Amino acid sequence: MHNSKPKVGISCGDPNGIGLEIILKSLKDPFTLDLVTPVIYCDFNIISSMNDFFKTNIELELLAKNQSPKPNKINVFHIDAQGFKIEFGKTTKKAGSIAFKSLKHTVDALKSGNVDFIVTAPINKKNIQSNEFNFPGHTDYLSSNFNGESLMFMITDKLKVGLLTDHIPLSEVTEKLTFDRILDKISCMHHSLKNDFCIPDPKIALLSINPHCGDDGVIGDDDQKILIPTVKKLLDLGFSVSGPFSADSFFGSGSFNHYHATMAVYHDQGLIPFKTISFGEGINYTAGLNIIRTSPDHGTAYNIAGNNTADHRSFSKSIHCALQIFKNRNKK
Repeated sequence: MHNSKPKVGISCGDPNGIGLEIILKSLKDPFTLDLVTPVIYCDFNIISSMNDFFKTNIELELLAKNQSPKPNKINVFHIDAQGFKIEFGKTTKKAGSIAFKSLKHTVDALKSGNVDFIVTAPINKKNIQSNEFNFPGHTDYLSSNFNGESLMFMITDKLKVGLLTDHIPLSEVTEKLTFDRILDKISCMHHSLKNDFCIPDPKIALLSINPHCGDDGVIGDDDQKILIPTVKKLLDLGFSVSGPFSADSFFGSGSFNHYHATMAVYHDQGLIPFKTISFGEGINYTAGLNIIRTSPDHGTAYNIAGNNTADHRSFSKSIHCALQIFKNRNKK
């Protein structure tokens, strides 16, 4: 078992967004260094200049090649950005390239065991696209690098929301809802609740496809044809799944409180209520893989980049959540 503090690998995200600001502000809290040894994968000159710019005044330790991260230090693994100059709020191809290089090094460190888990700062999903990164987002990239059926799982202490489909157009949602896919995602959520969050008998709610579950076929019959038979099969397989529930009132009525987690059918159905209830404190956790990755529940926030007003709580909570999952997985 690990005797020293766990090592967290941190990718810098898009340098023109708020990623570096929230990383620095999160690591300024000395309590964080008491719990983990951070390693940031970033150009040392860039993060040093941002440390000065945001007046976070934290001590950064430049790691030499093949040097082990130093405990009680904020370690920086230098990735040369070749004189890149930050332009806050601008989406540029060069910024996307830096975001990918940082992510790739962070993932490689996780593969090689140089870090125990990772926390990723926000990327711009357009400017990061390349021959090496041809994915809708972090989750799909990680799934291609590690084993398992991944689940985009949005987390707070009181609210947990997973997605049957995530970054796809709304027009493609229904055709993706096969029994096998739903089984995989429910299995993944069930397993994560048990093993990552120590909930012995997880109870899962499933939201409906159509408004009001289709009103008995008046507004479509997808729920009757797809979800209701699937729930019956899942119950037969031993999963505690209820639904489908009409999504419009499920969160406002507090019904979600009766379940350990809620499975939404598509991205906005789950993330609009999640972010409305918990914005700034939520965590995006990639469940289902043999590694641990969390991130804040927001994007690059170009509109406030460089203003020194970014809220770092979600990033800070992402570090602490990843650490707790790491501890839960490693309990004897």
